[in-house]
Amino acid sequence: MQNGEAMSPQDSKAAGASEEQKAQNQSQTQGGAEPSAPPLPPPSPPPPGPPEYPRPRLIFHTQLAHGSPTGRIHGFTNVKELYAKIAEVFNISSSEILFCTLNSHKVDMQKLLGGQIGLEDFIFAHVRGETKEVEVTKTEDALGLTITDNGAGYAFIKRIKEGSTIDQLKMVCVGDHIEAINDQSIVGCRHYEVAKMLKEQPRGTPFTLRLVGPKKAFDMIGMRTRAPKSSEGKMVNGRETLRLRSKGAATVQEVPNEFEERATKKVDDLLESYMGIRDLELATTIVEAGKDKKNPDDFAEALDSVLGDFAFPDVFLFDVWGAIGDVKNGRI
Repeated sequence: MQNGEAMSPQDSKAAGASEEQKAQNQSQTQGGAEPSAPPLPPPSPPPPGPPEYPRPRLIFHTQLAHGSPTGRIHGFTNVKELYAKIAEVFNISSSEILFCTLNSHKVDMQKLLGGQIGLEDFIFAHVRGETKEVEVTKTEDALGLTITDNGAGYAFIKRIKEGSTIDQLKMVCVGDHIEAINDQSIVGCRHYEVAKMLKEQPRGTPFTLRLVGPKKAFDMIGMRTRAPKSSEGKMVNGRETLRLRSKGAATVQEVPNEFEERATKKVDDLLESYMGIRDLELATTIVEAGKDKKNPDDFAEALDSVLGDFAFPDVFLFDVWGAIGDVKNGRI
């Protein structure tokens, strides 16, 4: 009531509601709200599992192919690191190494080290020997050369076709590193780049190849020590290989199965037919990209993601896809 005036029923109801709201606010301020539940205790840690034992480091034995004591190497994940380890053991520059063969000191392209090394394999390093220059005149489109490379910047001759232009030049040998074409160094070029340069040489116009052959045993007399087994310090089952990768770490994996071996060989044949190169590591990568794909479009997309730099022609991709399918279905 204000100045002696009586309150109307509406004013009385509003005042009552206001007083009720004040009471509720006061009750909440004084702690009338329900307290929150206490936090749950942290979960118990899982019981400790069995201790992890590190895999024994992989140790390989190596010699220089022309003769040397036996060295031991480990701790490499790609071909360049492998060459560096071999060079360190024998106190030479890694640039001296042309290529490596497995379990044979001979220049045997069937034993060429590619992307895989068996855990029992013995590594022979072939180093630079005689340098020679050869004048070549193309009499037909193809010289009759198959080129590969060592994964570290050196392209070399893997095969010479019988009766071809190059076959007539007896100074040119399988295993020769192609160092220069017409005095232009090609060190650092991949095999497919070198094959393209040779293919583009015009017919009837002489050009010069500078070649470096691997050092022969009689160039340096060295005592060959008895090769020990390379399983020392390792736990192996005889069915494993060390897979060297140009990108990423090396991995230990099972040896390729029959399908992978046959498909890889067929793809390697197609690489030679279309591009004039042989490269088992490249062929293996192609097979891995295509073996689980359902159609050629998925295969082409997968291949482009890992080997886009090669820019393979469509006709090559279709032939590779067909070859993988033929092997998978037992037609070849």
